[in-house]
Amino acid sequence: MVSIIQRMLKVCICAILIAQMAGCGAIFYPERRGQRSGRIDAGVAVLDGVGLLLFIIPGVIAFAVDFGTGAIYLPGTSRSSSGASNIRVVKFDPSHGADKDLEQIIKNETGKNVRFNDASLEVTRLKSRDDIKGKLAQKESY
Repeated sequence: MVSIIQRMLKVCICAILIAQMAGCGAIFYPERRGQRSGRIDAGVAVLDGVGLLLFIIPGVIAFAVDFGTGAIYLPGTSRSSSGASNIRVVKFDPSHGADKDLEQIIKNETGKNVRFNDASLEVTRLKSRDDIKGKLAQKESY
């Protein structure tokens, strides 16, 4: 009877160690990988913390993996400066404006220089104002 309990205990400890080695968030929420910042998921942090308290090395590895992959952050809580809360709509007539005029409007409104001939610039036509949040979320997930 005692040997069965010891075997079960060994199996449980091995399973816990294996789970901690990979990082709880990376296992439970693989779709969160690639996030750079945001609010920390308390459940994942607690599980990583339990691993840290019980087994120091695997716990540290779990935290490192989860922070490194971004799996510890809740989705949609990025604190990026291009977040949806900073969106301001400026209206202009595109039929009477050239690229230079639009570059000047952007500079006046944001204080940043934008050049449309820059190779790193991506221009996207959106159908509605609501598409902005979806497009920003899509770009932040890269």
